[in-house]
Amino acid sequence: MLFRRKIPLNLWQKVRQGLWPKSGWSRAARYVWHRLARLKDSAHGVAAGVASGVAISFTPFMGFHLIGAMGIALAARGNVIAAWIGTLIGNPWTFPFIWVAIYRLGSWMIGNRMDEGAHHLSFDLLVHHPTAALGPLLLPMAIGGLPIALISWFVSYWLVRRSIERFQAARRIKLEMVRKRLPKKEGRAVSRDMKRA
Repeated sequence: MLFRRKIPLNLWQKVRQGLWPKSGWSRAARYVWHRLARLKDSAHGVAAGVASGVAISFTPFMGFHLIGAMGIALAARGNVIAAWIGTLIGNPWTFPFIWVAIYRLGSWMIGNRMDEGAHHLSFDLLVHHPTAALGPLLLPMAIGGLPIALISWFVSYWLVRRSIERFQAARRIKLEMVRKRLPKKEGRAVSRDMKRA
């Protein structure tokens, strides 16, 4: 498997690692970037995949983000693994900001006052009647999430595609330099790698 660990983590370690990576956020981001850049796909495929994952993160349909990201990626001819990586933009640290932003935008778009969906929400109602409790919140969030998801798809597609194209071009140059220094037989093997890059 692509991301399988040699020593599996227990449940508590997984939760802790998800909230705060042991190696730090910058190293975790570099690791994800290297995995992403080395996917065997075109710059369009990787960028469309990531953009699909980012876009679906701006919807309130928790639990369906991976399926939704896969559907959008397939429709855009993107890479499904890249789409799942893109969903990492929605995480415990960013979801509160995303939800507030899409709720406010959605409320403004449908002409609701900001407190209409939240004023009746209580713990008892949430436990016994979750549909009645969350319904007034989900509609503005779904409507407000659509334009943000659409804009985020195009912005992230453009950024990732440019980055992947630069990475692949630099990799081709590096492989070409290596090929020129190797004997003929080994040079042909590197040339095959260049075509795949």
